[in-house]
Amino acid sequence: MSFQHISVLVQEAGERIDIFLAGKTGITRSQIQKLIEQGNVFVNDKPVNQNYRIRTNDFISLSIPEKRDEGLIPENIPIDILYKDENLIVVNKPAGMVVYPAAGHSQGTLMNALAYHCGKLSAVGGPLRPGVVHRLDKDTSGLMVVALDDAAYYSLADQFKQRTINRRYIALIYGNLKEDTGEIALRISRSESDRKKMSTSVRRGKEAVTRWKVLKRFNHAALIEAKLGTGRTHQIRVHFASVGHPVLGDRTYGKKVEVEVKAQKKIMFLRQMLHAERLGFSHPITSKHLEFSSPLPEDMAEKIEELQK
Repeated sequence: MSFQHISVLVQEAGERIDIFLAGKTGITRSQIQKLIEQGNVFVNDKPVNQNYRIRTNDFISLSIPEKRDEGLIPENIPIDILYKDENLIVVNKPAGMVVYPAAGHSQGTLMNALAYHCGKLSAVGGPLRPGVVHRLDKDTSGLMVVALDDAAYYSLADQFKQRTINRRYIALIYGNLKEDTGEIALRISRSESDRKKMSTSVRRGKEAVTRWKVLKRFNHAALIEAKLGTGRTHQIRVHFASVGHPVLGDRTYGKKVEVEVKAQKKIMFLRQMLHAERLGFSHPITSKHLEFSSPLPEDMAEKIEELQK
């Protein structure tokens, strides 16, 4: 057996521990439940049952069969590095790349690439996602910061918890919002009917705030800026789908994958049109403010041009 230690981030709190650990380790949920029953899983040095819902800053320890712990495999995958020092790295993640290995995605992830290009990564966060303090969905492009040492990890995680991180997203959404600016403040939790999805239609949920501004209006679509007041899983996608304006190309929420711009003329969207365009934070060691921006990826820019025509 080998031991793993995982800290819970603020945006992960509330999930059942068996589901959470299955996603973190790549071990099946039923095997995680067996480990819990056998007393091999501890939260803050205390045993728990499989119904336990994790909390922010929980420290989870578990022992698993050695053959299951393959670790993070370094891979020479080209990545767009905007900034790097001995404490952290900022990258521009392309759409289609998974952030860290999980079931079905053991290789080819951003973390596999960082393990190769950086060599040293923080020891916090689990063996397959060391230094990860936030993530982007597979089909969302844009900026991410990853800690390269433990001090940077805890500082960045605290900035996310305190909501002092500046994050700006650009998205193409279906339809046209009535106002030019606004705020969506609907609680979010895991869907009760589909545990793989998040939802605002829940009895209990976590506070979630998304502030938005319309940048351009098109026929049956709009280009918007979205800023996060909180960092819930799938927050922007869930929020805009819940008010009837899903992100175009999102096949999970809203499922608006095309827009009819005129008779017999439609524009198709092959992935969700969501891009993490700006990221600002205080350097975890020097406290210097760092701000980064990323231009729209080619596929989004092309769709905007098609809509304008």
